Amino acid sequence: MPHPALHLAVEIDGDGAHPAAWRRAAHAPGELLTPRRTAQVAAVAENAGFTLVTLDDSVLPPASAAVGGPAGRIGAVERAAFIAASTSVIGVAPVLATTYAEPFHVSTRIASLDHVSVGRAGWVLGVEESAEAARAWGRPRVEGEPALRREALDGLQVARDLWDSWEDDAVIRSVATSRYLDRERLHYVDFEGETYSVKGPAIVPRPPQGRPVVLAPAGLVPPGLVDVALVEGSSPAVLGEAAAASGAPLAFAELEVALDTPGETAAERIADLDRFAAWDEGAGRPPGRLRYTGSAQGLADLLEELSAVVDGVRLHPLVLDEDLAVLSRLVLPELFVRRIAARPLPGTTLRTTLGLPRPESRFATTASASATAASATTPATTREGNR
Repeated sequence: MPHPALHLAVEIDGDGAHPAAWRRAAHAPGELLTPRRTAQVAAVAENAGFTLVTLDDSVLPPASAAVGGPAGRIGAVERAAFIAASTSVIGVAPVLATTYAEPFHVSTRIASLDHVSVGRAGWVLGVEESAEAARAWGRPRVEGEPALRREALDGLQVARDLWDSWEDDAVIRSVATSRYLDRERLHYVDFEGETYSVKGPAIVPRPPQGRPVVLAPAGLVPPGLVDVALVEGSSPAVLGEAAAASGAPLAFAELEVALDTPGETAAERIADLDRFAAWDEGAGRPPGRLRYTGSAQGLADLLEELSAVVDGVRLHPLVLDEDLAVLSRLVLPELFVRRIAARPLPGTTLRTTLGLPRPESRFATTASASATAASATTPATTREGNR
């Protein structure tokens, strides 16, 4: 039996996954923090047929700053909004952490991105673990895995509730009655957490997707609250086990890639960059993440193998300007020929592309259930009398 199409995401923050990737970038150093550079990379990914791009972010400088590289980045949501306006098919998912950021503001930014992109927004749920991040925010440090998980869970729950706080038909635009919206279809979320409370409702109408697609590392929050679990493993078998255990509707494997180019092998390219900083756990690489080094054909074979155990793969290219070109010319076309992957279709939302249903507002569901219950308990004599 054929497997569903493998969804392909690519991380496009900075110049690549290697901390010294900037040394092999094809653009001038001053172009990295420009809208033009952001649009160019996103356009390459969209034209290649990727399902979505993700954009890493943090209040702290990127890893490249530690080895003499770029020490800043434009905010992920701002870059995502620019990409959304300059593309038409590809999904866009910035990384946002709710460890210190106000979840009301986070939910508003992601909802706005979904409106700008007409339903192509995603959100990669992140965490801020370091003491430096706490100092940058001017907040007491959130320490320990349980506390970090609590903040992530509370922030995600608030965002979901706020997206639901406007029912789909709350905006009525009635010229006859001079009413823009129906106040009865706006709802307080009344969230009470351990460290904060949120009243609501949102200040942005419900997103086109109902709830933008949420991606999160497997195990960070309960699987019922996310759409895509990001799983790690040192082999396809381990990734398959992690995907099965994630419990989320979809599971994407994290995969680092360094590809042979016409002039150099992948090993030679890595060795060139490792002279300045090692591409390993000590350089900030997550432990246990699968890495592929070699030819485009070999990567296509690996992705075909992974298509049997995961729903998608998020690629982390060694150097964007070099590896993304090989991915576009040789890898993705081969996957399309093998019918392992499929391009997103014009006019579809990210949820539709991923095969995820559009969720109904929980407040609309509650109201509908209450109306049904009230109708069921209405005495028959009363109904007769109203005829």
